[in-house]
Amino acid sequence: MTALPLPYERHGPAEPLTPIVLSVPHAGRIYPAAMQDLLRVPVAALLPLEDRLVDQVALAARGHHTLFVATMPRAWIDLNRGEQERDPRVDAGADPLAQTSARVRSGLGLVPRRASSAADIWKRRLTNEEVTARIVGQHRPYHAALAAALAAAHARFGVAVLLDIHSMPSLPGMSPAQLVLGDRHGRSAARPLVMALEATARAAGLRVARNQPYAGGHVATTHGAPARNVHAVQIELDRSLYLDPTLTEAGVGLPALVAALSRMIAAVAEECLPPALAAE
Repeated sequence: MTALPLPYERHGPAEPLTPIVLSVPHAGRIYPAAMQDLLRVPVAALLPLEDRLVDQVALAARGHHTLFVATMPRAWIDLNRGEQERDPRVDAGADPLAQTSARVRSGLGLVPRRASSAADIWKRRLTNEEVTARIVGQHRPYHAALAAALAAAHARFGVAVLLDIHSMPSLPGMSPAQLVLGDRHGRSAARPLVMALEATARAAGLRVARNQPYAGGHVATTHGAPARNVHAVQIELDRSLYLDPTLTEAGVGLPALVAALSRMIAAVAEECLPPALAAE
């Protein structure tokens, strides 16, 4: 059996040079044969689950900051869900008596059951062993890498900030937000850091919302601990800002969004460090 790819690509040195750590958990687009053999639908039907090419935005904006990009697609396992968010309709290892969240019931649990349509994406129910292998092989290593990088940054600087970067479909309404900041309603990050992100995004001409409709998922919940001076903010970017009209390839707006995100990251670094360290 062909080995699966490593669960993430790390960009940046072994020890973070700044207190900022970047995460892109939903942009993986390697669909190995082992996965395709289990699919009921073509790979193209899974693209709505991807944060399509948002890793290109993060890579171009990262500067000297450490960045982790998941390699396997969200359809394989969702790194922004907790290990307990298992859907009994697709996962034989899930507890059928456990109370499930609205996300799991809608088919968007740890292993997604559906993409944009109501149709199941898997040919059959997955065994406990299959799902456990995904948890052990992809989910835990990704979160362990984030935790280690944050711990290293905190040890050096006394503060660490995780920016978890996602993309979203355009929101409804006459003038909807183009960027949503999720801090778990203040529980995963200190207010001044979130305010710095928001102010910088607004200065770049972006419409910004906070925690609505995305307040942050498992990544922010797990790694944000403001009481210990470790902070996590989820950043959702409207895909139409940087993709072409088909929402499949990079568009003309990508450089402008890269510049805006780069300024947002710099604003957080400036907020959480003395000027001398921020310029180091």
